[in-house]
Amino acid sequence: MNALVMVDSAALPAIPVTEIEVAYQYALNEKAPGTREGYRRDFELFKVWCSARGVDALPASAETTAGYLASLAESGLMPATIGRRVSAIRYAHKLANLESPTDREAVKATMRGIRRTVQLPSRRKAPVLAEVMHKMSRAAALHLKGLRDRALLLLGFSGAFRRSELVALDVGDVEPADEGLRITIRKSKTDQEGRGVTIAIVKGAACCPCRALMEWCQAAKIESGPIFRPVRKGGRVRDARLSAKSVCDITKAYAGLVGLDSATIGAHSLRSGFLTSAARRGASVFKMRDVSRHKSMDVLSAYVRDADLFRDHAGMGLL
Repeated sequence: MNALVMVDSAALPAIPVTEIEVAYQYALNEKAPGTREGYRRDFELFKVWCSARGVDALPASAETTAGYLASLAESGLMPATIGRRVSAIRYAHKLANLESPTDREAVKATMRGIRRTVQLPSRRKAPVLAEVMHKMSRAAALHLKGLRDRALLLLGFSGAFRRSELVALDVGDVEPADEGLRITIRKSKTDQEGRGVTIAIVKGAACCPCRALMEWCQAAKIESGPIFRPVRKGGRVRDARLSAKSVCDITKAYAGLVGLDSATIGAHSLRSGFLTSAARRGASVFKMRDVSRHKSMDVLSAYVRDADLFRDHAGMGLL
């Protein structure tokens, strides 16, 4: 029969304060720095709201939290943003070793009601399809900035990169191969622990991402460190990493140059454009996942459904 063995805590060795502090830092590092900073800002807003009403933010009651979420919904905040505020409140309580009010049914029911009540139009960005990518890449001038932009657009498309992954690439992450390039993505949204994954970039005929990347690196004399960097006026390449926002700005700019409505285009348009184009050519979802690294097959299958929406339609020829 199993028995619980009671141990006298006084007999256990004391844990040094420095080791506890190190453990705390590891606990903090379970989230990416950007996520932690976002949670900090969101929780500060919650503290301000609570202070104005004379209630505690830490620990917060379920009633306080539900009231806060309702006030956010009434102010016109999107459900996704409110959901992020919920995550910030939960994380703050978790780090303080306190029971989170977000686990209470009153808060969960409030959040479900907000999502059910607030109807928002779809804000999904339009995909940049392969034929449009050809035009966008050809619109890039042959000076340094244009060479960088062309390489960024073609690589972002052909590797179905997230913008954070694209700007995080270093020269050491790229390995030439006969068929194209092997690129190692050290860390991503779906790989917070940084195990890393290697994807293949195949050579192109009309617009080759491999050649575009080589031309940019050679022209900019980049032999190590970040691949995509800011280019100052006068053609000086900065020894710094391009920001993730710049990927969005560059994509929008070139979409506008070829006649697209840039308001409908974003950095994600490169990723979704690759997947939609591949699906239209009949690519297997498994082969698509090799590039995109989606964890959910449901999300990936949505691109195939969109691409096949009119193909072999059941109503074809009925009218």
